[in-house]
Amino acid sequence: FQVWRLITNYLFFGPVGFNFLFNMIFLYRYCRMLEEGSFRGRTADFVFMFLFGGLLMTLFGLFVNLVFLGQAFTIMLVYVWSRRNPYVRMNFFGLLIFQAPFLPWVLMGFSLLLGNSIIVDLLGIAVGHIYFFLEDVFPNQPGGGRLLRTPSVL
Repeated sequence: FQVWRLITNYLFFGPVGFNFLFNMIFLYRYCRMLEEGSFRGRTADFVFMFLFGGLLMTLFGLFVNLVFLGQAFTIMLVYVWSRRNPYVRMNFFGLLIFQAPFLPWVLMGFSLLLGNSIIVDLLGIAVGHIYFFLEDVFPNQPGGGRLLRTPSVL
């Protein structure tokens, strides 16, 4: 059993090309904006989001036979950022103007236009939504509570 593959499958984005560059830019940009925004001063919570998302993606990835989850991880980060910043206006290549919560769906449409499978994007959106719901939506509902608690080890 090769334990390192549990981590390295999130670091592979395919051969160097447009898709690779696109994923690197989005990973850097939205990871940084989350860290400096809603996770400012909450590094352990940020790491926990990575671990929670990674665990869910690994489990769901087994069912759809996905072995490389880097793009799904990027989409998860984009999804969480976009839902936490619903009023930010986005501009996609100067062609589309929309509110931030539509960004993951626009990226999925772009993947489809490039001929890529959207299963990876759907996985990232699903995991991002589960995290967002459990962390931001459910605790604010009547009778709701915070289900995701960052372990004190982090």
